[in-house]
Amino acid sequence: MKIGFFAIGAGLSGEPDIIKLIATTAEACGYHSLWAPEHIVLLDQYSSSYPYTQNGRMPFETMKVDILDPFLALTFAAAVTSKIRLGTGICLVPERQPLTLAKEVATLDKLSGGRFDFGVGIGWLKEEFEALEVPWPKRAERTRDYLAAMKKLWTEEESAHQGEFVRFGAVRSYPKPVQTPHPPIIFGGESEPALKRVGEVGDGWWGVNVTPDSAKAHIAKIRQYAAAAGRDASKLFFSVTTAMGQAVSRDEMQRFADVGVHQIIVGAFGASADEYKRVIETSARDLIA
Repeated sequence: MKIGFFAIGAGLSGEPDIIKLIATTAEACGYHSLWAPEHIVLLDQYSSSYPYTQNGRMPFETMKVDILDPFLALTFAAAVTSKIRLGTGICLVPERQPLTLAKEVATLDKLSGGRFDFGVGIGWLKEEFEALEVPWPKRAERTRDYLAAMKKLWTEEESAHQGEFVRFGAVRSYPKPVQTPHPPIIFGGESEPALKRVGEVGDGWWGVNVTPDSAKAHIAKIRQYAAAAGRDASKLFFSVTTAMGQAVSRDEMQRFADVGVHQIIVGAFGASADEYKRVIETSARDLIA
């Protein structure tokens, strides 16, 4: 079982010295991966339901919390580490221009020496889409179209794409990612459409607020969708997070492993540098050592 850590780039973990502390401590303790969240803008008033709390509200005051651009935060972390993998958790793909996003992904993969995991999602905050003037309807279809275009930009010397949401003639996009054919595409989400996306076009899945039993059911569905799409489900990589900030026991870790989970991503939003260091080292002692 591999262990990841969420997050850098939000709140106190958006401070340069804290990013460095988290990244270097996690790498020294043997963590597999480090993740950075994304929101381009947030709003104090919104009707959309946040999917990872019972009351549907984000767990902090949005006006007072820094949320860094994840690609810049992860590039900063890449510069002070050499082994730990670095992932967007998650990148809101339909909110971004796909040719620019393809360039950012390839650049981060190059600068990190091929350590980037492209965590992606379709978004949940309608009001954020409206502020960015991005259509909310069909955002799942937009995401698939964008990813199809980006895969061409990553893998072809000269690329062209004519989709429903993005169209361009022959262009060249360099650098290419270090990883071939491209960095792993890790979908977030626990809904039926999200699981279908993983099986049909993803390289992995990250489930949040899941138990071993729910992870087992979700993984079975993903494998079914992959098989129906003619894909090899054995190549998919499955990650999970239990309730954010909740400790994971070795017994629970074994139960996740038994149902096919490859990585547990533990999370914390610390109030101080000492707290971040303590949480990272404690989880390493309990789960990695």
